[in-house]
Amino acid sequence: MNETGYRVGVLGAHGRMGVEVCRMVEAEPGMSLVAALDRDDPVDALTDAGVGVLVDFTHPDAVMDHISFAIEHEIHCVVGTSGFTADRLETVRGWLGDDPRIGVMVVPNFAIGAVLAMRLGSMAARFFESAEIVELHHAGKVDAPSGTAISAARSMAQARAEDGLGPVPDATTRDAGGARGATVDGIHVHAVRLPGLVAHLELLFGSEGETLTIRHDSLTRASFMPGVRAAIRAVGQRPGLTVGLESLLDV
Repeated sequence: MNETGYRVGVLGAHGRMGVEVCRMVEAEPGMSLVAALDRDDPVDALTDAGVGVLVDFTHPDAVMDHISFAIEHEIHCVVGTSGFTADRLETVRGWLGDDPRIGVMVVPNFAIGAVLAMRLGSMAARFFESAEIVELHHAGKVDAPSGTAISAARSMAQARAEDGLGPVPDATTRDAGGARGATVDGIHVHAVRLPGLVAHLELLFGSEGETLTIRHDSLTRASFMPGVRAAIRAVGQRPGLTVGLESLLDV
């Protein structure tokens, strides 16, 4: 950000989320879309355009190079691309250094309702004997489980561990081709991919005689834009690495 407002560049501008982000930035007071780049465009165009905040919705194979470029050229980053492991996050922290000047926000899900669902899930996890996750996305999504589901599983597992709960009960001894799904920190995560879906999350909890389901549905990609907008406005005031929107919502 400078005296002329937020100069925003979008990588992945022709993708489903990129198109929506470009539309939002162009309509937002105080923001200017100064670079809209896609797969074959040189990233040097970001510096040529004077981008102050980069929004990345590209591909897990490319996103680390984009973040490295942005940090090197002192461009703040808002990252919605998935595929972030603990090792990748640690790598970004190393690039930023001990006294960072640049802010990088890696956000598993920009929908405010999804952030709240994950927070409620971590609260509920300590009160139930077992927990599982079902995430449902459009058929064009390249990774499974989703970054949102992985983040939710980690926070639920942490809450269970802090409360002294052991492994979730599961008597399965035969699993035909991964029918029990992926396992993230001891939480089973099941991924569904269907045309017609956008992004959906179910957090399932159970104890003897009782179950609880927390579900969030994004029905259009416009549902993510309030979170993207908030991240663009906040990232420059948060040097270093921020993961998720929780700190922006004070939850």
